[in-house]
Amino acid sequence: MGKPKIRFKGYNDEWEQRKFGEIVEKYEDPIETPTEGYTRLGIRSHAKGTFHSYVEKGKELETAKMFRVAADKFIVNITFGWEHAVAITDENDAGKLVSHRFPQYSFNTGMNPKFFRYLILDENFKHHLELSSPGGAGRNRVLKLSDMLQYKMNFPSEAEQKKIAAYFDDLDNLITLHQRNPCNLNKFMAFDWEQRKLGDLADRVTRKNQDLVSELPLTISAQYGLIDQNEFFDKRVASKDVSGYYLIENGEFAYNKSTDAPWGAIKRLDRYENGVLSTLYIVFGIKENNPVDSDFLVLYYSTNLWHKGIHEIAAEGARNHGLLNIAPADFFETKLMISQDIEEQNKIGKYFEELERLITLHHHKPLSIVNLPGFTYNHHKSCIMCVKIKINLYIGTNYDIDMEYFGYLEIVITYNHHKLVYLRYIEVVIITIKEKKSMAELESVIEQKLIEQLVYGESQWTYRDDLKTEEDLWANFRYILEQNNKDRLNGEPLSDSEFEQVKNQLQFSSFYKAGEWLVGENGKVQVHVQRDTERLHLVVMNHEHIAGGSSVYEVINQYSALKPKNDTEVVVRDRRFDVTLLINGLPMIHIELKNKQHSYMDGFWQIKKYIGEGKFTGIFSAVQMFVVSNGVDTRYFAAASDTELNPKFMSGWVDRENNPVSDYLSFAKSVLRIPEAHEMIARYTVLDEDAKRLILLRPYQIHAIESIREASKVGKSGFVWHTTGSGKTLTSYKATRNLLMDIPAIDKAIFLIDRKDLDTQTTMAFQAYANNDLVDVDETDNVNDLKKKLKSDDRQVIVTTIQKMQILIGKRLEEGTSDYSKIKNLKIAFVVDECHRAVTPKTKRELERFFGRALWYGFTGTPRFAENSYPQMGDLPRTTEELYGKRLHCYTIQNAIHDKAVLGFQVEHNGTKNMPDETDDSIYESEAYMLKVLEVILNKSYHKLGFQNGKGMTYEGLLTTSSIQRAQKYYELLTKVKNGETSLVIDEKIKQVLPDFPKFAITYSVTENEEGSHANQEKMQKSLDDYNKMFGTKYELSQIQGYNGNLNKRLARKETKFKRRSEQLDLVIVVDRLLTGFDAPCMSTIFIDRQPMGPHDLIQAFSRTNRIYDKNKTYGQIVTFQAPTLFKKCVDDAVKLYSAGSTGIAILAEWNEVEPAFRKALSALKVCAQNPSDIPEMSIKEKKTFAKMFQVFDSLFAQLKSFTRYDDSMLKEYGITEKEYEDYVGHYKNVMEEIREEKEPRDDGDGTQVDSDYELMAYSNTKIDYEYIINLIQNIVTPDEEEEKITPEERQKKLSEAKQYISELRKDNEKVADIMENLIVDIEKDGIKYRGQSILNIVENMKQDCIDKVISDFCNTWYASKTDVMYAAIHYKNGQIPNESVIKNTVNYTKYKESQEKVLPRYKYYARMMAELKKTLNEEIKPLLM
Repeated sequence: MGKPKIRFKGYNDEWEQRKFGEIVEKYEDPIETPTEGYTRLGIRSHAKGTFHSYVEKGKELETAKMFRVAADKFIVNITFGWEHAVAITDENDAGKLVSHRFPQYSFNTGMNPKFFRYLILDENFKHHLELSSPGGAGRNRVLKLSDMLQYKMNFPSEAEQKKIAAYFDDLDNLITLHQRNPCNLNKFMAFDWEQRKLGDLADRVTRKNQDLVSELPLTISAQYGLIDQNEFFDKRVASKDVSGYYLIENGEFAYNKSTDAPWGAIKRLDRYENGVLSTLYIVFGIKENNPVDSDFLVLYYSTNLWHKGIHEIAAEGARNHGLLNIAPADFFETKLMISQDIEEQNKIGKYFEELERLITLHHHKPLSIVNLPGFTYNHHKSCIMCVKIKINLYIGTNYDIDMEYFGYLEIVITYNHHKLVYLRYIEVVIITIKEKKSMAELESVIEQKLIEQLVYGESQWTYRDDLKTEEDLWANFRYILEQNNKDRLNGEPLSDSEFEQVKNQLQFSSFYKAGEWLVGENGKVQVHVQRDTERLHLVVMNHEHIAGGSSVYEVINQYSALKPKNDTEVVVRDRRFDVTLLINGLPMIHIELKNKQHSYMDGFWQIKKYIGEGKFTGIFSAVQMFVVSNGVDTRYFAAASDTELNPKFMSGWVDRENNPVSDYLSFAKSVLRIPEAHEMIARYTVLDEDAKRLILLRPYQIHAIESIREASKVGKSGFVWHTTGSGKTLTSYKATRNLLMDIPAIDKAIFLIDRKDLDTQTTMAFQAYANNDLVDVDETDNVNDLKKKLKSDDRQVIVTTIQKMQILIGKRLEEGTSDYSKIKNLKIAFVVDECHRAVTPKTKRELERFFGRALWYGFTGTPRFAENSYPQMGDLPRTTEELYGKRLHCYTIQNAIHDKAVLGFQVEHNGTKNMPDETDDSIYESEAYMLKVLEVILNKSYHKLGFQNGKGMTYEGLLTTSSIQRAQKYYELLTKVKNGETSLVIDEKIKQVLPDFPKFAITYSVTENEEGSHANQEKMQKSLDDYNKMFGTKYELSQIQGYNGNLNKRLARKETKFKRRSEQLDLVIVVDRLLTGFDAPCMSTIFIDRQPMGPHDLIQAFSRTNRIYDKNKTYGQIVTFQAPTLFKKCVDDAVKLYSAGSTGIAILAEWNEVEPAFRKALSALKVCAQNPSDIPEMSIKEKKTFAKMFQVFDSLFAQLKSFTRYDDSMLKEYGITEKEYEDYVGHYKNVMEEIREEKEPRDDGDGTQVDSDYELMAYSNTKIDYEYIINLIQNIVTPDEEEEKITPEERQKKLSEAKQYISELRKDNEKVADIMENLIVDIEKDGIKYRGQSILNIVENMKQDCIDKVISDFCNTWYASKTDVMYAAIHYKNGQIPNESVIKNTVNYTKYKESQEKVLPRYKYYARMMAELKKTLNEEIKPLLM
């Protein structure tokens, strides 16, 4: 090969070139696979070393032989060789085991393994490995060892190998120095360092060039600093008249908010004596007392240390002339870390200036390093390539750095290979931190650690740092698609026009539509291409290939989501996504990260905003799952539109024992590795056809399904205890479905329920989930139908009742017939809902004797224990565990409330106290008593029924009685009340929100109705007639089952049409129907006018109310009217039984506990802030105390209001008015904004923190809901599939309804009402152009356009700076303009004088302008920001 150009002293021999196979030999040390646990070795991709993992049971592996690893060997993973999965082993690897996929090679004599550790990093070697790994896309490539060994390598003598290896070891040690044990920094730092605001060190320069002192137009370049525009652009871009420009003098600094650097550039004017800059830039000079060294400041702003501060103050969204939206006042609030000693600053500045001089010498002349220690240099200018490496060392005051060692960094480290010389320069930036406590991790660091967690080890993700734009993603997807479909394409790649066909199929109008497509056909997700006369069916994803086969798993970060191109949307900032996980090239899981100084909720709101801005379109419209984390708290949720995203539906992760897994790296290990991440998309995402939304299973649901799958594989039965309200129907559906899909030996999966009504209800739910699934869900109409489905060879999920199954085996099957034999020998998996009562021990034994090969899996929220066991009947089982077998998974009400999967209960016992016999029914039979019950329901349940939410957003209630006759009496009495025929009058306060309140209905099960008398039938028909009149339906008594189904859907409000007030109910009267197994999240309250039920029935009934719904529904409400003492005991006993012995979490405090606590909280609030007007004058620490106090007070106030005993008149006695509370609310919101805007959040020292995610609970807003109108309009422009068929008349009816609500909104906010009205007019003209768009985002942008126009008009009138006035508009609070002095300083009074006939004197001009600005902000801007 010849001699290299750069050598260590004393080495003059030529380097030798040989094939890799000539310098290594195959090494093997085989052993039998251990039967016990062992440590396995793996190799990280990208030549990043080895790792170890413990395997518990060796013999479960398919291979019978493994190989021991030895030290100093070359080792490669042949499956991932193409991804540079190679390493040199060391003593830590010795003794670990590998499979045959990890061949090892020994180095021949004269070869130094440590030298080769650096040699194998070469990109050419990596490229050779790729070429030596033939195969399909991604992970279907295997390294051909014979080809690998043909690679030609250059290497020196063994002595020189050792020298080079030792040198690079030293460099590695340096790079990782900041990770080593801390010592003392006193050698370097003689003085303390401190954090200072830029405004303490420098003054803003707003000097105008009025006298044309300079006509040199400058621009700021990140690379060249302040430079003449003519020199930089080859032309002048400044205006001809530069008198209005800033005049900048030599030594002053300027900030350009938009350059080739990510956060702009800050540079000092050094080249010229002076120059002029646009007023869009920020100019500043060091204060006269020189608090900071100018050279140090130059150095500081040449690093990226100031970027974080700019990032925190840069307003998202609109830019001003392409610049970052940064207010000058905020810019001067950014903080620097500087030495308190000016001399030390000067030394540091000089030191790094000299280091930078060395680094840039090669720009001016050949770099001579002859005199540098350890090197000789032969100059050859054509072979020098320079690479600059920057190391940031974060050093606390307890570190010790030898600065002589850093001085040695002036040495240039060289490495010669393939006739190129690489000069690697190292710049070290030392960041010293005065505080000893650790800094919060930067988001970029969290992002990098997450990627490393996903990529390294066995996770199977590949990091693709080359995929940053949509064009990159489409190209990558195309490559994978072609590789996976070579046969189907007949070896001919897709043409551009064919790929356009593919792209058009992947432009989904909603995440739900993408989910429908991702179900695929028999597990294969396909696109279709027309090629000439042939139609090609190309497989995009195969869910049978999870963690193998054709599946390719990739990670990208910092993807650039471009501005929307749609004409109806205003231009917004480009967005950069944090981390996205791709499966076969398609984005499936998107992750937004924050550091722990921020809440994970910031990530949620960011995603919601990006969806509204249209960022998740194109290839990103396929996303199915979102993850947000601040490092220590991690949540995931299903993809949905911006108006449908609800933070209450976010879920954290728990392990099988329900222990939280919140750290982002632990979450990644549990959920985001392969195969788990792919399974979340393919197995644990459910499409709810009724609601047209995606559902991601929660962790406890997944653990239960996995537990059933594991039990079925070994032929074991068992039961799942998941508390009511936690989604058992969905879990049982997936469990039933997966049994059929995963266990080929199972012929049928039968879901058993016990009543005809639940049969229909469960089937409807199952069919809604299974509509796009790979299994059929069939309801059995009758026993003959059940027999027919059991005889068929179709593998399907069958939903039927226990009664039909009993009749079939007892009466319809004759022993000895072929039908009998075939059905009896079926391998059936029975899944039993509400297994605590659905199948009695006697019935189950009968079924077990017939179906001798059956597996049984029960689901219940209320198992039978010894305390509430079945009655003794011979040797029959008495508890759920005895009946079904081992408990497979448990998730109690305590677990569910803790995880926020369900709500707790607030229970009120309103019956008469101290009665001799609470169980005497005669006490509760009079009409006077029943009117008292209705008084509570109609007039004392304002907060229980959600009237504070406004029209269309209220909740529903359930009134349950002990008999059909009593239920009918209540129905008749309610009718009289509504018609004004009783002494009970509905309060005006209620009528103001819902003039048509109450809208009510009655229902009981079919079997209950059949048992009734003729009179009952007539009364039921009357209630059906009322229902038909109310909602335009046509149900007869013979259609009671259809009526009940319609009622269920109406109460559930999943379908869009049932979300409108005109289609809603307020109250339903029942006996037993709907008290179990019914899911309506918007049901908030159950009113119980009957004697206490058994423990399992009580919890079942209570749980109709505690589903998660919206932010204002904070607990399920229970109101009892009979036997208060007995009822309380029964409730406490039931909750203890199903909450592991405690009622504290499940049952909230009662009135006699809440009311005194409220008084104390109010007293504490008054001590903190006697009057709301005191709050603006508080310090930030005092404001934080107020915020904490107010959150406690507000929470208790909300709870107090929800009691039926509460009345607004009580506030006078407490010493607070509703108006005063609203004033506190206004100031609280301002305080929370100030706290969130703190650049460096501080610990107050008392160990408590303000909850930045707290949402006001007691604040009543009976005004028409803004988001409700948005949803109405959204459903008009983007209707469900069913509603697309509506007539023009029905569409106009919807538009009229929206107009009606807008007219009500106009009473409170005329500005926003105008915007919405204009939008409705435009939709009436052409609604098609809005289809698929976010109405919320459109309205918000229209509001922003209005604000922009108002501000522009003001600035044109008064010649003020638009940037400064916009800042004032955004930050205007309590009548105070935060940057009043800045606005006065930047107005152009000269231009104002020139434009006016009658000119105001300057002082009057300022006063008039500020008065007009306040008026504009109050009247024009403030309503638009609400």
